[in-house]
Amino acid sequence: AAAYLVYLRFVAPRRRLQDPVVRPLRDLDYETLQTMVQDIPLWVKYPDYERIDWMNKFICDMWPFLDKAMCKIIRGVAKPICDQYVGKYGIESIEFGNLTLGALPPTLQGIKVYEMREKELVIEPVIRWASIANVTVDVKVHSFKLSAQLLDLHVMLTPRVTLKPLVPSFPCFASLCVSLMEKPHVDFGLKLLGGDVMAIPGLYRFIQEQISKQIAILYHWPKVIEVPILDGASGATKKPVGVLNVKVIRAMNLPKMDLLGKSDPYVKLRLSGERLPSKKTSVKMSNLNPEWNEHFRLVVKDPETQVLELQMFDWEKV
Repeated sequence: AAAYLVYLRFVAPRRRLQDPVVRPLRDLDYETLQTMVQDIPLWVKYPDYERIDWMNKFICDMWPFLDKAMCKIIRGVAKPICDQYVGKYGIESIEFGNLTLGALPPTLQGIKVYEMREKELVIEPVIRWASIANVTVDVKVHSFKLSAQLLDLHVMLTPRVTLKPLVPSFPCFASLCVSLMEKPHVDFGLKLLGGDVMAIPGLYRFIQEQISKQIAILYHWPKVIEVPILDGASGATKKPVGVLNVKVIRAMNLPKMDLLGKSDPYVKLRLSGERLPSKKTSVKMSNLNPEWNEHFRLVVKDPETQVLELQMFDWEKV
């Protein structure tokens, strides 16, 4: 461990940002131009990609507020997950030291729109984000403070976004489908105890390839992430007629699902025929007789055919 810390502190080269050398294209030789082709915006190379500078200007003006809003959401989502480990393995606290996505917003380097005869709209934006994000997580273990820092996040994505089916009800599409057309490029710096972990020989390339590989396995075309917006074509014509109030009180004598513990139950509830995400109760850790006493409101569109569906699951980290 001592040798590892000495290596990170004194031997491993530090990652530093350098200003690029700017020269006119006419002054570059053929080999240099060949290496730069992949960095040229697609609207320069392909006539079917359009520039959207107005959108980049809008994102740039809104970014200070978007940064704070997204960081607030990240803190809210991460806090209950981190709290589950407090008190275990000698962990006393897990907190964010710094959390900012940086002053540089993502940039749309071009967009392609497909004209489809079907009731759908397909767009392919090209997203580049060279952020100066700075995320620090402080973990206190047995009164000893450990810190991990994520910084200089670089992301390059080419997603395909499909809005379908198009319907005459706001927001005029029932679902949003997203898939990646190319393998993503993700680059970042990671420091542990002040040392640059990515400077370890071979580790940087391995982590970068593994992250790109796992993202591609989950989201690379033809695999699609579908986000329901409306409840299909029926939701576009049927209007809400009422609200069903549901109170999830308790469960008793649940089976033991964990190998070394009890169960971590939670309940999902929805109305049949709905494509919206199910509502969920909180997770009761290590409890076979949980009590929730939580209230939910479900919008009813067809009280004669819709049925309340309740499902119970055992929460797992993975």
